[in-house]
Amino acid sequence: MNVHFTRSRAILTAAGLLLAVAAPTAYATLDTAGPPAPPVRGEPYVESRLLFGTARPDGGPAVTDAQFTRFVDREVTPEFPEGLTVQSGRGQWRDAGGVIEKERSYELILLYPVAKAAVNDPKIEKIRRAYEKAFGQEAVGRVDDRARADF
Repeated sequence: MNVHFTRSRAILTAAGLLLAVAAPTAYATLDTAGPPAPPVRGEPYVESRLLFGTARPDGGPAVTDAQFTRFVDREVTPEFPEGLTVQSGRGQWRDAGGVIEKERSYELILLYPVAKAAVNDPKIEKIRRAYEKAFGQEAVGRVDDRARADF
C-alpha cells in the first residue's frame, strides 16, 4: 500500500508541475491572439472646441443664428480660413450668480497642425474675448485635445 501511495503521489506531483509550467504559456498565447492594431493615419493636430452660449446674463434678447453667423464670418473665418465646423446644440452651465442657465448654444470646432498651436492660441483667445464683449457673455468655453487628422 505504501508503494501505491508513493506512485500516486508522484503522478499527481508531475501533473501539477506540468500544469504550472504550461498555464502561463497558454495565457500568454491568448494575449497576442487579438486582431492587429489599425494603422496610424493622419498628422498630429490640435482640436480646439469653443462653446458659445446665446442667453444674455442681463436678460436681453438671445443671440440669433444670423448674429452668430455674422460673428463667425467677421471674427473666426479671417483667422482660420482653412476651415471650421459649427454645430448647434442645447447646453447648460452655472452662471456667476449660481443659477443654472439652460440655453441654445453653438460649438465651433477648429483643427490645426500641432506646429501652429503657439500661433493659433492668441487668435482663439481673441475670438473668445470678442464674443464675450459683443454679446455680454460671462465666458466662452474652450476645450483642446490632441488628434490625428488627414484631409
